[in-house]
Amino acid sequence: MTAPVAIQDCYVTTVDPAGSEYPSGHVVMDQGRVVAAGPGPGPQEFAGATRIDGSGRLVTPGLVNTHSHLYQWITRGYATDDTLFGWLETLYPFWARLTPELLSTAAAANLAWLALTGCTSSTDHLYVFPAGAGDLLEAEILAARRIGVRFHPTRGSMNLGQSAGGLPPDSVVEDHDTILAASQAAIDRWHDPSPESMTRIAVAPCSPFTVTEELMRDCAALARAAGVRLHTHVAETRDEEEFCLETYGCTPAQYAEDLGWLGPDVWLAHCVHLSDEAVARFAATGTGVAHCPTSNGRLGSGIAPVRKLLDAGAPVGLGVDGNASNESGRMIDELHQAMLAARYAGGPQAMSARDCLRMATMGGARCLGRDAELGSLEPGKAADLAVWRIDHLPGAGIADPVTTLVFGAPALDHLFVGGQQVVAGGELRTADPAELAAAEAQASAVIAGTP
Repeated sequence: MTAPVAIQDCYVTTVDPAGSEYPSGHVVMDQGRVVAAGPGPGPQEFAGATRIDGSGRLVTPGLVNTHSHLYQWITRGYATDDTLFGWLETLYPFWARLTPELLSTAAAANLAWLALTGCTSSTDHLYVFPAGAGDLLEAEILAARRIGVRFHPTRGSMNLGQSAGGLPPDSVVEDHDTILAASQAAIDRWHDPSPESMTRIAVAPCSPFTVTEELMRDCAALARAAGVRLHTHVAETRDEEEFCLETYGCTPAQYAEDLGWLGPDVWLAHCVHLSDEAVARFAATGTGVAHCPTSNGRLGSGIAPVRKLLDAGAPVGLGVDGNASNESGRMIDELHQAMLAARYAGGPQAMSARDCLRMATMGGARCLGRDAELGSLEPGKAADLAVWRIDHLPGAGIADPVTTLVFGAPALDHLFVGGQQVVAGGELRTADPAELAAAEAQASAVIAGTP
């Protein structure tokens, strides 16, 4: 049995309901859980714990990534000046070449980078399943276990190809029954609903312009029968809104509600173009939002009404989205970008540093239905935490450590997932970054057709 681990003499921001912070505090982990967090050196009962010097450090809950597409790591740098629809049309032919080997490489590299930028839990929205490609979902789940992050992959889908009036080429869509059977099989094989589990599955048809109404309804029914969560893209761009108005006679948000896709078991990506009425409905139904400010900016999609959503009480988390629309892919950057985006739209009072940190931790945990287990440093919760340098060259001299984290240039020092050390001294401990980089370069060339 391993000894407890105590981080001492650090600035602790717990993100608990009271917003408790301790300028010279401690966090103690034991058996995969937080057992103490508070001021001073820590309880005497943990005097024998393995100690980590936290001086000059800020300890926060681990960051929760609520929306991503891991396979896109090996297709970065394409269509850099396009809107979403043009970007998708450029990239679909590359994604049609996806194999388990390519996805394993992309997922391992992407998850390693997320870990190195403070992420302890990540979702993935995998919706491209080329015919005969093999078991793609298994490839990314095993990659996540290799890197050591908590993982919420979704079994996504597309069944509305170009021949049926959709956007994607027919080569990357599946038929309705295949999708439902594969979704059920993924739940049966991989979903672990136990407390502090490392793998949970959600069901995630891609979007209103790539999936039929029938599939949206049937996926919702399947997920609810199985007790898993639902995820999709909604209201990302004006193009999507025009498509929905022309095709369905309503906005994307109204379309989602008409299909039974609002509720406390649903979280939706982007939600940039929401009316005030939609914001109120999301809050009233407990529907979560994965806010992806960097990707929204990269594609010129607009600024999501995050302040309105938060004020209304809707769960809001942060996401990096796919790295083909956010090439930097740094989880910590989403806090900074969320602050900037809100202030572009609403002025300097629109979003504080602590608002951003709460979205990236407890907000994300709420979106995933895991706020009783994750998202704050409270005794009994999973020991998922990040330790940040605040005394180094870019951080020294900023009086408030949370401002350093969100406004400044933080550097990750340690990362723990379930009490297991994934990053130590700023270095990944579960895989060799140089080997990951070499593999990803080769995989990028293969999927581009130029190995």
